[in-house]
Amino acid sequence: MPVPESIHSVDKPRAKRLENGVGRTPALGWNSWNQAQCNAASAAVVLSTATAFIDLGLRDLGYVYLNIDDCWSSKSRNATGYLVADPKKFPNGMDGLARQIHSMGLKLGLYGDAGTLTCAGYPGSYGYEQKDADTLAAWGVDYWKFDNCLTEQPYTNKGVTSDKYYPIMRDALLKTGKDILFSICQWGRDNVWTWAGSVGNSWRMSEDIKNSWSSVSSIAARAADLHQYSGPGGFNDLDMMELGNGKLTDAEERAHFGLWAIMKSPIIMGTDMTKLKASTLKVIKNKGLLAINQDPLGKAATTFTPSGQAAPVSGKLYKYFAGPLTDGVVVGLVAADGAESLTVNFSDVPGLVKGSFSWVEMYSGRNGTGDSVSQKLDAHDMAVFKVQALAGL
Repeated sequence: MPVPESIHSVDKPRAKRLENGVGRTPALGWNSWNQAQCNAASAAVVLSTATAFIDLGLRDLGYVYLNIDDCWSSKSRNATGYLVADPKKFPNGMDGLARQIHSMGLKLGLYGDAGTLTCAGYPGSYGYEQKDADTLAAWGVDYWKFDNCLTEQPYTNKGVTSDKYYPIMRDALLKTGKDILFSICQWGRDNVWTWAGSVGNSWRMSEDIKNSWSSVSSIAARAADLHQYSGPGGFNDLDMMELGNGKLTDAEERAHFGLWAIMKSPIIMGTDMTKLKASTLKVIKNKGLLAINQDPLGKAATTFTPSGQAAPVSGKLYKYFAGPLTDGVVVGLVAADGAESLTVNFSDVPGLVKGSFSWVEMYSGRNGTGDSVSQKLDAHDMAVFKVQALAGL
């Protein structure tokens, strides 16, 4: 579904923000699906991932959510209509797993679906929203990813759209009184960005990501046109990370992470965290980029056009990004079309003016002062600069 070009230039009003006690900055964590689909939905995998988060220093950097995707429940509800965790996959129950995860200083997330069945054919929440919300609260679950498979409403002639049925689950979660981050996963349908800010803490703005540069770049291009809808408490979700899954080059992994970070997407790893190569681990532990992602201002970066450069083309990843921070401006340069040396004068950057500024590049650590920045980049690589006023000015 193409994004109207007018969205890029018009700062349309956002929906009133959901106030549910969580999600003021984008979520950081892991999700089981991209690792091994249904085979990763088990207590054993979650606990090994939790241990990796601690041992690798990720927990201390803010990666706290361990989210179990589809296939965690039994195939049927119990006699009173409640969801049941698969006893073989979760021998201590979901509440037992939650207690273990919490004791490690981490949080537990689960997956559900707005329809009668999940995408893999397990019980959905349609008609059971309050029972399922109460179950999550009783188990101590901290995060609820809510998918959109086999929904009765949009696939019949009833004409009900997702902006009408997602609030049912929001209200059920709020009624429990427990702080549960609500992650809307309805694939960017029904102009979700225009209404989801009052419904969830994040919302998928595209179809599912694939393990390829073309998928990463197309999602990032689309998200740039939706920057104005992200803010504290609710963010465009560019989908799970494909870092560590073997298809992206090191340069593409840097761009993938950098783009997600500056556009304030949740950063949810989707790989086996016990088998990360050193270069991938270095990327996801980048403190400067994580600080930009978690900046409390919550404003997503978007594209800008420097003097003499062609304007962005709808649906195509652009080379120049910028966005405001509480203490400066972030500038992103992307070798979207191949190896290239890119230069930006600060006078062309929104939020900056002609003159000298201090800057630091997040991946290399290079720093300096001046009225511009430049970077030589390999194909599909990215440089991210934090630009600030000179000290004493």
